[in-house]
Amino acid sequence: MKLSGGVETALHCCVALTAAAEPVPAARLAELHGVSPTYLAKQLQSLSRAGLVHSVQGKSGGYVLTRSPGKITVLDVVEAVEGTQPAFVCTEIRQRGPMATPPEACTAPCAIARTMYAADKAWRAALREVSIADLGHMVETDYEGDVLGRVGKWLGTAES
Repeated sequence: MKLSGGVETALHCCVALTAAAEPVPAARLAELHGVSPTYLAKQLQSLSRAGLVHSVQGKSGGYVLTRSPGKITVLDVVEAVEGTQPAFVCTEIRQRGPMATPPEACTAPCAIARTMYAADKAWRAALREVSIADLGHMVETDYEGDVLGRVGKWLGTAES
């Protein structure tokens, strides 16, 4: 399975927003993550459509999380960016070719489909268990010092 870079960017933005005391302009988030504002806008739109972030209008406007970081899962973000469709789609290949199984004999998913569906279910369950707050705690333990505190201060400073 391959996820787009948008997932990584969206997850980083959500974690960064946990450190911000005020709404964060999209341009500031783009600068923080070294991505173009246009690219970041697409990810923020996906997060907004999914109800994970909200855009605050006005002079001190920007983006904020819509609920506590502990209530937003990694799966929520992945599905906001990539969609909810399973990674594997069975096309009933067993019903094609010279040794095709007749459709009426295919009353249950084959072993390949069952395996792939189980893997998708397990992957989603694992992502559902990790929240944005959990990621924030992990970031704090991965680096020395108060990294999210520094991110929050940087996000709150005037744009360069």
